[in-house]
Amino acid sequence: MPIKTISSDDLRDIESSPRGLKSASIAISNAFIEAYRQVCPEVLVDTLNVWDERLPDFDREAIGAKYKGVNKEPMDPAEKAVWDKIQELAARFQRADRIVLGVPMWNFAYPYKLKQLIDLTCQRNMLFTYDGKEYGPLLKTPRAFVAYARGGTYAEDSPTPASWFDHQKGYIDFWLKFIGVKEVHTLVVEGTTWGGKEKGEESIARGKKEAAKFSPRQDRPAHGERTEYLLTHADIRCPLPAFGRILGAKKAMID
Repeated sequence: MPIKTISSDDLRDIESSPRGLKSASIAISNAFIEAYRQVCPEVLVDTLNVWDERLPDFDREAIGAKYKGVNKEPMDPAEKAVWDKIQELAARFQRADRIVLGVPMWNFAYPYKLKQLIDLTCQRNMLFTYDGKEYGPLLKTPRAFVAYARGGTYAEDSPTPASWFDHQKGYIDFWLKFIGVKEVHTLVVEGTTWGGKEKGEESIARGKKEAAKFSPRQDRPAHGERTEYLLTHADIRCPLPAFGRILGAKKAMID
């Protein structure tokens, strides 16, 4: 069957590592974007690196602005400046047809700067609704791709099983669904540093290869489903209930 070219998309590329070209998570997410461009040459990529963006602190002015913004109360100049920035950042998510996230594992979770971006943008009536009883999503983004990079490996039969040590993936996946992303596709790449340089480079190379397979060429899962791939040194195939397929399973901090 011939490949159909997809019409122009607005793709939001979120980089959460400060390591630039040395970052495994950025390298893997970039591989996805390059493959995406092959199918959709007109795609508009807006890259937001949380370390370069000069994100405002979520401090007294920001919190004051938050409550005044929700209640439509007048703000002082400092509050207005930070609220304008928050609205600007949230708008970049609101315009996105696709979201791409590169997330390194730091202390078994994710970089604090990524959480800062989430705390700034995830505001009521911007990315979600709340009527006093229930929350609701405001985004209508069809799909997101998340590349999770881990320096080590987390098999359930190891001293660092993912069920205890993985505080990276669950929250980010939840947050994307919470704000309205319909389908979340993830690639977990482990062993990027702790096995030595050669093995780390091999893991990253395999991760980039797998990331390219998530381009719009592939058949998509049914509405609302999630697809996850876990890539380790072993490349052992095994099922992952309720998520789709998995490529292996096996300590990580830092990408």
